[in-house]
Amino acid sequence: MKFSEFTLGRVFKTKSVTVTPESITEFAAVYDPQYMHLDPEKAAEGRFGGIIASGIQTMALSFKLWVETGAYGEEVVAGTGMNDIRFIKPVYPNDELRVEAEVIRLDERRRSGIVTVKLTTFNQNGQQVFGGELSALVDK
Repeated sequence: MKFSEFTLGRVFKTKSVTVTPESITEFAAVYDPQYMHLDPEKAAEGRFGGIIASGIQTMALSFKLWVETGAYGEEVVAGTGMNDIRFIKPVYPNDELRVEAEVIRLDERRRSGIVTVKLTTFNQNGQQVFGGELSALVDK
């Protein structure tokens, strides 16, 4: 979509993705090698009762689902920022995540504009697990 086609308050709903146990450990081994993501025995003794996904993985999956809606299309130039990032609830193996992206700000520029969306990620039970604002430069 071109910048001029975005409207304040519009909500985009994504498809869903299942977070597999394998994807949790593979991601964590490279990007967030902490016990609660990698060590089932130690994680079972912790406050979450088992392995959980990295918050960074949840954020990345949320971004991926948003981009896959195709709303940016070929008009996206680059991301410009992320704000108010919140890891609200843990994501467990086999949780199914989906995202709602609400357009919350439109800042027009001469040849383009900055579109800011509020990403809200839910699990299969409708519980919010992640939230954050994402801004991108989009051509008119």
